[in-house]
Amino acid sequence: MSQNDKKLETDASQASKLTALLDAAIDGIITIRQDGIIESVNTAAAKLFQYPVDEFVGRNVNFLMPQPFRREHDGYMRSYRETGERKIVGIGREVVGQRKDGSVFPMHLAVGEFEVDGEVFFTGIVHDLSMRKSAEQALRQALKMEAIGQLTGGVAHDFNNLLTVIMGNLELLEMRLTDEAQRELIKEAQEAADMGARLTNRLLAFARRSQLEPKPVDLNAMVLNLTDMLQRTLGGAVSLNSALSTELWPILADPGQLENAIINLAVNSRDAMPGGGKLLLETGNVTFDEHDVGMETVPVPGDYVRLSITDTGEGMPEQVRKKAFEPFFTTKETGKGTGLGLSMVYGFTKQSGGYAAVYSELDKGTTINLYLPRHTTGRDEISGADDTAHMPAGNGELILAVEDDLRVRRLTITRLRALGYRVLEATDGAAALELLETESDIDLVFTDLVMPGGISGYDLAEQVRQRWPDIRVLLTSGYAEEVINGEKLTAKNLHLLRKPYRQSDLARSVRQVMEE
Repeated sequence: MSQNDKKLETDASQASKLTALLDAAIDGIITIRQDGIIESVNTAAAKLFQYPVDEFVGRNVNFLMPQPFRREHDGYMRSYRETGERKIVGIGREVVGQRKDGSVFPMHLAVGEFEVDGEVFFTGIVHDLSMRKSAEQALRQALKMEAIGQLTGGVAHDFNNLLTVIMGNLELLEMRLTDEAQRELIKEAQEAADMGARLTNRLLAFARRSQLEPKPVDLNAMVLNLTDMLQRTLGGAVSLNSALSTELWPILADPGQLENAIINLAVNSRDAMPGGGKLLLETGNVTFDEHDVGMETVPVPGDYVRLSITDTGEGMPEQVRKKAFEPFFTTKETGKGTGLGLSMVYGFTKQSGGYAAVYSELDKGTTINLYLPRHTTGRDEISGADDTAHMPAGNGELILAVEDDLRVRRLTITRLRALGYRVLEATDGAAALELLETESDIDLVFTDLVMPGGISGYDLAEQVRQRWPDIRVLLTSGYAEEVINGEKLTAKNLHLLRKPYRQSDLARSVRQVMEE
């Protein structure tokens, strides 16, 4: 073999190694001449832009860019050659690429310059930023929803205190009235207050501050049980169908809240199909791994049960879809929607350890996907609330009422006295402890959870348990971060009365704690 043949063989071997090296790279690599014409690409670049390799070489690189960058590219190259001003070469920056199908994606482009036999070439290294941008968007959305949740949870807390005063005084007034017409007015006011309470419950559900009562649930059975009721609700113009997966995993969720979520979603779908259409309820098992993390709906990998509700309605534009779960956001006419239906579903799903997502296309329809975590460990069912109709009365027992809101405290004292109890009052935890030091015959401390002064209802309950173990404790709250997890109450053997509450609820709760 001649020396020349050996050199050619060596060059061919080096070229083969270089090609293999470039094709092994994860990022796209594109080499162009000074005039912008592509000399070579690697496999990663071809896959990223969705073109065969042979459709790159010999074309101006600007065909991989959307407008207006495509028409500006040659001018930028010319300016760089004439002035040496660097905008990407040797620096790198985030830009936008365009695939063969016309779709665009974010990418980081780093450009290096080299010379071969007196001719200048440029090498572009392209890194796809789609996953990172998706994760960043998901994080921004999660932070925004959390901020809105904090705000709405606080509003619900204050509103529940007001409703407690309104509902309590209406009940006390009703007890004194004998005129039927006046009692009817009281009844209407009470119904309006109840509606306000349900509104705050939806706010708390969105803010994930409501106390859930989770139980093992067969989602397929629940969907089947709701079918007849949903069909009546949807009306004859909407065709309801279901596609239920066999061997569906069980979930752990609050059955009442889950039923409300399904009904809310179905009603929303009906309203999106004023001329009628089709509604499909679908269930299935889904497993997300670490590669799925970063998607808008999957921050944590694991096994989930998916509930999908799909309609053939009007669909949503992208700007509406992004706000669909926000409270008070609605596209319905004034008076026809509170904007809390989807936000309640979102809050319930998140509080249950799951995720919610919306997919929608204008004039084609919408799919809401709820992902609820698979239930794999045994857990006893949580018993329901006592529904006894009567109001057990007291027998002169002494109760210490601890409440910082003057109106709520004044009402609480009146209510407890009406039930036959003696009452002392304190404005906060410190004042309560002072009274407990001097009053030896207190039978029960009835305290709000969230109070100023650095001593919460939990703190007060703990001190009472340690220093005065014979004194019972009953907590109350319209909102508290700690109440999200009912297991904390159970672990400490504490009882909670949710605001706003009726006189009968107060009577039963006090009696229950007294008799333990």
